[in-house]
Amino acid sequence: MGVERINSGIDGLDEILGGGLLRGTCILVAGGTGTGKTIFSMEFLVKGAIEFNEPGILVTLEERPDELRREALNFGWDLRKLENENKFAIVDAASSKAGLPTNEKYALHRGFDVNTLAQEIYRASKELNAKRIVIDSISGLEVQYEGESSLRAAIFRLSALLREINCTSLMTCEMIGPDNYTRFRIEEFITQGVIQLDLREESAELRRSILVRKMRGTSHSLKRYPFEISDKGLIVLPSGEI
Repeated sequence: MGVERINSGIDGLDEILGGGLLRGTCILVAGGTGTGKTIFSMEFLVKGAIEFNEPGILVTLEERPDELRREALNFGWDLRKLENENKFAIVDAASSKAGLPTNEKYALHRGFDVNTLAQEIYRASKELNAKRIVIDSISGLEVQYEGESSLRAAIFRLSALLREINCTSLMTCEMIGPDNYTRFRIEEFITQGVIQLDLREESAELRRSILVRKMRGTSHSLKRYPFEISDKGLIVLPSGEI
């Protein structure tokens, strides 16, 4: 039996993934500041909800929900409308981290705790019958835990939850250098795929590129592709190696 695939919603991405993401897998999206990780993730969720009838959940560890809603409007994505239609939900962990109050339906109200976060994700997923989940960004866990072992335990807890819910999911993380594309040296081992986003200066101009480093269970292109961010979202260009 062949594996079931889903459309990522990112223009040009499915072609280099051999036909789309494998349903039920967890993919790491790694990149530096300004590479487009959050936009990539929101488009995955929004297109899933609007075009493929797959409700989605955005777990935010760094940006507050209203900031994300304003950012999404720049691309014509009305998150409030999707939330009212029960096609989209935001789990607010950012306010708790910052010690700020929140009126969000799904949130941590008594300080940050990964078990409480997991409960809120699970509750939202059941109420929406979610098919897609994004955690943006697991790098945001770093300030909440002292010691690498505690960090790793928290990441394992979240990855285990995503497997239990059986959604197709993305985790974003900050790259710490050109040769180390994960911060905690564990993320790539607990996810089924790694997509790397880069922003490099070439000929006095910043250029974005995407590289699929790993994707278990399917063949994929090993080339680096340029991509652009337009007012409609991401577009992976078909020009191959750059």
